[in-house]
Amino acid sequence: MEWFIIIPFMFLLFALNMRIYLAMFAAILGYFVFFQQIPIQIAVQRLIAPTQNPSLLAIPFFILLGTLLGTTGIASRLLKVADLLVGKLTGGLGHTNVMLSTLMGGLSASNLADAAMMCRMLVPDMIKAGYNKGTAAAITATSALITPILPPGIALIIYGLVADVSIGSMFVAGIIPGLLCSGLLIGAVYLVAKKEGYKPSRQTWPTARETGSTLVEAWPAFLLILVIIGGIRLAVFTPTEAGAIATVVTILIGLFVYREMKMRDLTDAFGTTARQTAAVLLVIMMSSALAWIFSLEQAGVALAEWIMSLTQNPWLFLIIVNVILLVLGMFIEGNALLIILVPLLKPVVLQLGIDPVHFGIVMILNLALGTLTPPVGTVMLLVCNLTDTSFAEFMRRGWPFLLALLVALILVTFIPALSLALV
Repeated sequence: MEWFIIIPFMFLLFALNMRIYLAMFAAILGYFVFFQQIPIQIAVQRLIAPTQNPSLLAIPFFILLGTLLGTTGIASRLLKVADLLVGKLTGGLGHTNVMLSTLMGGLSASNLADAAMMCRMLVPDMIKAGYNKGTAAAITATSALITPILPPGIALIIYGLVADVSIGSMFVAGIIPGLLCSGLLIGAVYLVAKKEGYKPSRQTWPTARETGSTLVEAWPAFLLILVIIGGIRLAVFTPTEAGAIATVVTILIGLFVYREMKMRDLTDAFGTTARQTAAVLLVIMMSSALAWIFSLEQAGVALAEWIMSLTQNPWLFLIIVNVILLVLGMFIEGNALLIILVPLLKPVVLQLGIDPVHFGIVMILNLALGTLTPPVGTVMLLVCNLTDTSFAEFMRRGWPFLLALLVALILVTFIPALSLALV
């Protein structure tokens, strides 16, 4: 039961604002020093071994892809497409914000990158159009949550690696839940816009000529989405190969098709990708050692037996997990929780007959919601900082959109077909 001692210690370090990988390393080191006299060679091997997994290459490729979107001109073309589709609706710019995040979800792998981009591209225009600053910030933050659910979200890749589930299956499973979140958010934006009197961003529906010219300009973006999702679904290439091909195509589009990207933008993107990839890999390294400790201590089996003694109802189990994740997500970064909890919960999931792909989508949606709640809501903190919005104003204006996402979570939890229909 030594594992039961190091977990609270690790969470305490999280609460003290220690970096995630350092807190995990301190817990692992404490276990090796005080509870198990493990040879140093084995301890180092458990830390380094996960970096040899070729599937991890998908992470830097998709981070780089998301970083490049704003500089290549692809994002601005998708913005025109989004406005074309929903700009005529009441509260047009709010709908455009949600729709752009949906379109970007098929390309960008990071909700933080998506949120930062939207803050620059759309929030100033929304405020000029009469939107309350808190409302604009809340729409931007909640719509960015769509990104980690739609492929190629980094959380989908991490869960696939930790849970030993096909990353391609996770990519496909995220499509319908992501579109469901988008639809419910658009409904929430419409109701808020009706109440607040926000007007459409365009006066007429687009003509056939305008539609044609806009789609022609945006064809590279749709080509990328087709390459990523279609190629994986048809087993033409692996998620890692899809990330590599999509990244190369994006660079070529930026340099030679739209000609908006400079070599400086490319070098900056490589630097950003290196830093973000290093942060993710450090967490994965620590999690691998932690998962090995859980396996050594049979923590998953012990937890499964304890939960099975309380309930053998899979729906009740999912309700309990949802509540725990929503609470923990308020204090601990989502990917860290994903990496820590999956090895513990997977035996229970399999024993209760819950599909691990469906469970993965439920977990990711839960933890994505955690990025919107204080005190450690990373997306909320970023958007509030970039838009100069207080936390109180964000929560006061954002509750209708958070409610829409909670409805999406309930539907995805209790209707597994939403996740598994395309798998």
